[in-house]
Amino acid sequence: MFFSGTHTALVTPWTGDLSAVDYGTLRKLVDWQVNSGVDGLVIAGTTGESATLTHPEQEELIARSVEVIGRRCLVLAGSGSNNTAESRALAKAATAAGADALLVITPYYNRPTQEGLFRHYAAMAEASPLPIMIYNVPVRTGTNILPETVAKINREFPHVNAIKEASGNLDQISRLRQIAPDVQILSGDDSITLPIMAVGGTGAVSVISNLAPAATSAMVTTALRNDFAGAAKEHARLFPLMKACFVETNPGPVKAALQMMGKGNGLLRSPMTEPSPENKKIILDALRQSGLADGNMN
Repeated sequence: MFFSGTHTALVTPWTGDLSAVDYGTLRKLVDWQVNSGVDGLVIAGTTGESATLTHPEQEELIARSVEVIGRRCLVLAGSGSNNTAESRALAKAATAAGADALLVITPYYNRPTQEGLFRHYAAMAEASPLPIMIYNVPVRTGTNILPETVAKINREFPHVNAIKEASGNLDQISRLRQIAPDVQILSGDDSITLPIMAVGGTGAVSVISNLAPAATSAMVTTALRNDFAGAAKEHARLFPLMKACFVETNPGPVKAALQMMGKGNGLLRSPMTEPSPENKKIILDALRQSGLADGNMN
């Protein structure tokens, strides 16, 4: 299973004046993630603040990340846009840079029909031979791609063979598993990774693995062995962190948590803002409950 396991939706660290990517910190984060056993890294996804990257910045970020990561784990390049032509251009650049796969969000704001979604992913499939993971997150995009549409895309373009599911709808996910057995389903919402895996998911694209890569990988790997009782223990330990990372809009909380752990400066590009003092306390408490405070970074 190409997309099996834990894939960290990696944050993008900024320099102090927010003018550029801090590639020194990025290398440290990548090394920590790889050494902790994650299966893949998503570069320039939502958690990576792709919405505030210029296209040249995004292309450089993906290319330099490929160099830093090498062949140590999969590189999934965020290549989404609500403009199909722009998304194709990003996909071609990521392919040329040596990414292993593409993560392509459903077009946001313009809310295409299911036929529009099919045509968008058909265009992406024609733009690159790389495996493509659909990203379904209706709360951010205003659009929900239905199981029947995903199945149709996969039938006609077999390398569109995975979906990051953040709809929160387990009935929809179960239906997709039933009608599209060749599509790998990965959780896009940490707090329901375990339930998604229980109905046939193969892993996660995770936010909390920015903070706890080894523990998140352990939970997912244990579930893949069908030891759901064991996986539930890891889930329970990490659950406070799962909720705290979404106490405000992602990636504000996870960047604040990394700063608390000495892993970054917590800076976000506008219009994102740092969490409120009250929510920072919630985040710190969650780090402590999960055993991640005071430098104990598992």
